[in-house]
Amino acid sequence: MKKWMSLIQELSFPIFVSIYLLHQLETKLVAIHNVLLTLKMK
Repeated sequence: MKKWMSLIQELSFPIFVSIYLLHQLETKLVAIHNVLLTLKMK
């Protein structure tokens, strides 16, 4: 059980950072997509 707890503690921070960065990337990709759609309409 102690092994599992230490593994979770070691991996939780990188997982959190990865999810945060993916969310930031998704937000930027949506913004780029919206700009491209706007340019296409002109």
